[in-house]
Amino acid sequence: MTTSVAYADLPGLVGRDLGYTDWREITQDQVNTFADATDDHQWIHTDPERAETGPFGGAIAHGFLTLSLFIPLWTELIDVQGVSTKVNYGLDKVRFVSPVKVGARIRMTATIVEAAEVAGGYQLVVDATIETEGGTKPAVVVRSLQRLYA
Repeated sequence: MTTSVAYADLPGLVGRDLGYTDWREITQDQVNTFADATDDHQWIHTDPERAETGPFGGAIAHGFLTLSLFIPLWTELIDVQGVSTKVNYGLDKVRFVSPVKVGARIRMTATIVEAAEVAGGYQLVVDATIETEGGTKPAVVVRSLQRLYA
């Protein structure tokens, strides 16, 4: 469920758990496209047959592919009205806790831990966890910095 909020009300979201996104499947086509874009064609990602005998029992998504899905997942969680520009300002911490197998479904949950005024806008500090359906550990844990300008 998407939280809709007015730009001026962003500070009131500090401490708020935004819930969960919908599940989305990680496909081999997605992994292959990411491999082409990043020139990372390691066999554990792009050779499903060989990967079956590898350390993860099948092909896995690149950690950075899973991390890159933060933005589309984030936009499922929050819609800020009255914003002219949104900027991914950076990451303070990222951990790739467990692999995401091709064919697995992931979702994200996030909490806004800080909303600070910056010149012309707000900077949100967001703690997010991307998890795999049926997994016992998170796939990715991230602290993200998002800037929103009116």
